Amino acid sequence: MNYAISLQKLEQAIHYWRERLPSSGEESHLCSQAAALATPYALMILRRNPAIDLAALDAAALNAYQDWRAARG
Repeated sequence: MNYAISLQKLEQAIHYWRERLPSSGEESHLCSQAAALATPYALMILRRNPAIDLAALDAAALNAYQDWRAARG
């Protein structure tokens, strides 16, 4: 069974990582977790997709998303 992640859930995960590990350096780089989730998030917006299949995430984005889910309890 495939599991779809809504745009809102992906956005919540990005915000979680940005609050937990704020941008750093002069160029304000995102932490690796937020950066990994930012690409599928941007593609969803550009393609007007309300959700993305969990299997479509690369390993870094999948780990960031699953870690966020685990942190929510």
